[in-house]
Amino acid sequence: MLVTELLSEDRVAVRSPEGPKLDKPGALSLLSELLARGTGVDKARIEAALTEREALQSTGIGEGVAIPHEKLTEIESQCAALLIVPAGLPFDAIDGHDVNLIFGVVGPRKALVEHLKVLARVSKLLRNRPLREKLLSAPTAKVAYDLLAAEEGRA
Repeated sequence: MLVTELLSEDRVAVRSPEGPKLDKPGALSLLSELLARGTGVDKARIEAALTEREALQSTGIGEGVAIPHEKLTEIESQCAALLIVPAGLPFDAIDGHDVNLIFGVVGPRKALVEHLKVLARVSKLLRNRPLREKLLSAPTAKVAYDLLAAEEGRA
């Protein structure tokens, strides 16, 4: 399964470095809005689930990356969204640094193995430093999505 099969250009958001500073709750809210587009599940429900998950332990995995994720009974299939924040934001990441790439994943509660495979795939993809740097320089959602598709061999 490719990450870009779970993602679409309309679920990628690129924040302007000059725009208002974003905090962790604001990032989770925006990410939830993007995920709601792909799942049909209410944004507030997704946001509550991601916030609850973050309260257990931060999904900031280091190197500027966070992968907020959760499984919900209302969701039929895996869905992803990407928020790019070039200015960075505090996210309680494991390495103590701000995050710039926030890749959200939600999936069905009954599909644990598939959900874990998606998280592993996202993590592997974002361990690629040159790709992370290109994503941070992407001026638009389309450019960011195309970068991911090219990396996965779909371009």
